Amino acid sequence: MITDLTFTQLRDKLKNKELSSLQILRAFKDEYEKDLKHPLPLNGFVEFFEDAEEHAKKADELIAQGVSFDEKPLLGLPIAVKDNISMAGKLCTCCSRSLQGYYAPYNATVIDRLLEAGAVLMGRINMDELAMGSSTEFSCYGPSRNPVDRARTPGGSSGGSAAVVAGNQAPFSLGTETGGSVRLPASYCGIYGLKPTYGLFSRYGVVAFSSSLDQVGLFGKEAADIALGLAVMAGKDEKDETSEEADFSSLLKLSAYSKEEIASLKIAIPKEFLNTQGLDQEVKQVFDELCAWLTKNGAKLEEVSIPVLEASIPTYYTLAISEAASNLSRIDGIRFGLRKDTGKGNDELYIQTRSEGFGPEVKRRIITGNYVLSKEFSGDCYEKSLNVRAKIAQGVNEVLQKYDFIICPTAPAPAFKLNEKVDDPIAMYLSDLFTTFVNLARIPSLSVPAGKTKAGLPVGIQFCGKKFSEDRILKLAKAWEEQNA
Repeated sequence: MITDLTFTQLRDKLKNKELSSLQILRAFKDEYEKDLKHPLPLNGFVEFFEDAEEHAKKADELIAQGVSFDEKPLLGLPIAVKDNISMAGKLCTCCSRSLQGYYAPYNATVIDRLLEAGAVLMGRINMDELAMGSSTEFSCYGPSRNPVDRARTPGGSSGGSAAVVAGNQAPFSLGTETGGSVRLPASYCGIYGLKPTYGLFSRYGVVAFSSSLDQVGLFGKEAADIALGLAVMAGKDEKDETSEEADFSSLLKLSAYSKEEIASLKIAIPKEFLNTQGLDQEVKQVFDELCAWLTKNGAKLEEVSIPVLEASIPTYYTLAISEAASNLSRIDGIRFGLRKDTGKGNDELYIQTRSEGFGPEVKRRIITGNYVLSKEFSGDCYEKSLNVRAKIAQGVNEVLQKYDFIICPTAPAPAFKLNEKVDDPIAMYLSDLFTTFVNLARIPSLSVPAGKTKAGLPVGIQFCGKKFSEDRILKLAKAWEEQNA
């Protein structure tokens, strides 16, 4: 079936004129519409764009006219987009009642780059409200479901983005990540998910959660899929001063590491993660099997201690909620989105709009974030967390000066059941136990589907590298993929 093909395979079919863009789009749309009739639909798309077929037809016309894939590397390929990334003229609600009716007036830079490369935008994708959550259960559109087991979460906050790719409703999708929101869903759904180096992709046009941590991320079914998106989206953007110059155009054709190259690698395994009580033994077994494969191919693996990693979760949440409280002050019912005007003045309008517009998790984080930042809160917790973040980054980077990669499980356990943790925020937050250090250190990390539990639940292992080493990470992932297909 067309929908079983990867993003890379579909590109080859288009290049060879074995399939048209319209055929591809309609195949995925059929899957989406068929799933709507399922007793437990995936609920990945919150909107499938009506004009997508028109754009697919235009792509087919360009192909017929001889426009090359060198000029437009993603010509005719459909892509699904998380609902917090601006697409001009389209709703951008972040799956929050507070932004219902808000249409983006411009494209995010990453969307412009995809369109310039010829991509076709399929629709908006479900997410935890304002990107806060690990299960999509905080979406105003209801939760997405995991296509592997529909009683379970696909992860979050970019759970819908992972669900549509794993569920054959889209070949490729964009998510965003602040503390694990791409890699966690990728692990839970058994696909690839990349959190790039901070600054590799422009954040312009992405609704901010925590500005010092947020990054756009990518989902695909194979390493080469991620490489294609990376090749066209990376690089400096004058509209985002945090973006950095980078050229990954060579990744349009991804090659795997040879056995000789793997044999030259030194890889670090953080002891702190392997010794935690929260690590599921079946996850540990999958991780051990991947380590055995690396060792068999000659790589040198060593357990290393990075004690400061144990502070990752509290440090991450202190910084993230503080920045969220500041960023979300702009959603006030006056400038855009939901407006609850009681006629009692702006203060009352502000209170009523935010009270009705925000869900429980967003309220929890805003209230806690404002408390952390308040003068009444003694100890300058935010400033101290910034200092700890710097120590975490220093510790991680010192390891990466001696080793080529850090590897560890993406999540301590497989996907949990919907409603299992929704009323237990601490348990939900601990889903990010192995991911947040990457965001704090601003390094790249790719979650790779590495195996399954006895119950058939996917297990992801993450490959983490130096800043801007995405090409090396993807080469290693492709080698694993080819030898374990």
